[in-house]
Amino acid sequence: MASIETIIKVAKENNGIITTAMVVLNGISRGSLKHFVDKGLIEKVSRGVYILPEFWEDEFINLQSRFKRGIFSLETALFLCDLTDRTPNRYSMTFPNTYNVTQAKAIGVICSQSQEPMYSMGIVDLKTPNGNIVKGYCVERTLCDILKPRNHIDIQIVSEAYKRYAKGKSRNIPLLSEFAKILKVEKRLRAYLEVLL
Repeated sequence: MASIETIIKVAKENNGIITTAMVVLNGISRGSLKHFVDKGLIEKVSRGVYILPEFWEDEFINLQSRFKRGIFSLETALFLCDLTDRTPNRYSMTFPNTYNVTQAKAIGVICSQSQEPMYSMGIVDLKTPNGNIVKGYCVERTLCDILKPRNHIDIQIVSEAYKRYAKGKSRNIPLLSEFAKILKVEKRLRAYLEVLL
């Protein structure tokens, strides 16, 4: 029974979540996970992701545990950066251009793909509403990404995000301008900043 105690300990240190990889890393067989699920000691939330019954399920963690190369982006990143109040009904993630996104698309994830160095540019740790840490794009990168016409972001969401950013104390206009230049949205950015600053 020491293995369930280890699983519970590891899960509690990880906001109630444990993955198959964590279990194997702690020297416990994968087969014991099914046994513990059957006994009701843990719950399976998605392939390779489990949670303690007393914790709330965190869809952000589930998705990132399942699609490790996926980075939360666009409206999902705006939500995690507190630049919109609209909870995403579908999650947006960006993957490397060599990544097979078939499974992610099959479960409703809005997938974008990007080449290096664009893919890795601006990745930060963001906190989910449940207090877990996931990978997403920083505020400045996200604000430039939502200006690209191909991303089809609602103009009201874009306006609200820029208004919140302009009022925030942690805004970094030089970094925002740098990202705008790299992502080729300088003219669009200037139009928003002239109105807000």
